[in-house]
Amino acid sequence: MKHQNKLTSRQQAEEQSQAAAAQQTHETTGREFANAEEMLRHDALHTPVPPAVAQRLAESLGKLPPPSGRSAWWRRWFGP
Repeated sequence: MKHQNKLTSRQQAEEQSQAAAAQQTHETTGREFANAEEMLRHDALHTPVPPAVAQRLAESLGKLPPPSGRSAWWRRWFGP
């Protein structure tokens, strides 16, 4: 009988550790979002941009012409 109790205790400890691991996995992957925009913002905050992509983006932005002195129509109406 004592042998079975030890085995049972060991099994209980194993089950508890497995349940804790499953709960932790569920907590990290089981997030729900109210809408797609919220999901994209969360993803953008937690996903690092690869250095090659960041470099290409910086180069592309450097090639853009400077903004014209004339402001957009909606800025004239609603202010800066």
